[in-house]
Amino acid sequence: MVILEQCLAPVPGGTARYAREITAALAAYRRPGWRVRSVTAWHRDVSAAGIPGVDGPHRLPVGRRPLSELWRHGWPPVVHGQSVHATTPLAPPRRHRSVVTVHDAVPWTHPETLTARGVAWHRAMVGRAMRVADAIVVPSRSVADDLSGIFPAAAGKITVIAHGVSAMPVPADAEQRRRRLGLTDGYVLSVATLEPRKGLDVLVEAFASLSAGAPDLVLVGSPGWGGVDIATAASRAGLAQDRLHALGHVGDTDLAAVMAGAGVLAAPSRSEGFGLPVLEAMAAGIPVVCSDAPALVELAAGVGLIVRREDAAALAAALEAVLADRSLADDLAARGRRRAGEFSWRRAAGQLWDLHAGSQGAAS
Repeated sequence: MVILEQCLAPVPGGTARYAREITAALAAYRRPGWRVRSVTAWHRDVSAAGIPGVDGPHRLPVGRRPLSELWRHGWPPVVHGQSVHATTPLAPPRRHRSVVTVHDAVPWTHPETLTARGVAWHRAMVGRAMRVADAIVVPSRSVADDLSGIFPAAAGKITVIAHGVSAMPVPADAEQRRRRLGLTDGYVLSVATLEPRKGLDVLVEAFASLSAGAPDLVLVGSPGWGGVDIATAASRAGLAQDRLHALGHVGDTDLAAVMAGAGVLAAPSRSEGFGLPVLEAMAAGIPVVCSDAPALVELAAGVGLIVRREDAAALAAALEAVLADRSLADDLAARGRRRAGEFSWRRAAGQLWDLHAGSQGAAS
């Protein structure tokens, strides 16, 4: 049984993409004798959590917010199944055959970038998972190292299973889609939820300092918590409003079209657990400039330009270098494609099946 509640969250983010992709891969490459079922909290419409080949989603009898508090306190509803996979720390208080994915250690390493309630909830849920789950899955070695330091007694439970890269073919009408969105090719692109952890304030400051004739800045992502006001940040930095395109959430087809027109992807995050937009950009042949957040350094692995976190001047210099040097951009793009080829959802699903199935043969 797979918990797919994140697919129905108000701001799904990268964790929802993980939930969908890993569940689809588990179903597509399931082990003999097993089947994959899914469950969510009660919602009137659960279609966004529907995945081909998966039995579900089945709805629990309570909504999202009550469910998070009930499970936080160790109470029902119960989730049945031979084994349960929680795609986020929202996991039932189960003491046998459960695997929980923890995407980052931000509640401990950067608590100021989350709400106080979010910090408390995640610390409680991850702490319990460390005690009772059979295995903890993390997407990067940097997260594994952080959590092993925080929970040394549970370090043996932690397994690194990197995310895969989603197939996002460029649509035939990509140029028309970009034109409809008001975009001129060659822009600096950011794909991130609009919240403090993503460092978008640093990106706006850096972009405003670029030399005359620099391309536009395009932001893709839904507003998260924290009241990040990109328009105000741009005004304070002296960035003309006509050079800033905040597109909000876009579907995958539009996202593929937007990526295809980018000159460089910027990921100035203060902290990350993995960095799916960086991987997706590399797979699309887009040069990457990212911060020195450990997970991004691990992922970029020498195929992107790395700059210090919070350093707008260094970020601006790196962006200008890529935009001004075609050979550098082409080299980064080629190396990025090769690096992205090392990641797949099928491989991730196989590793996850090893944790769930082990030597068992019973159906889930």
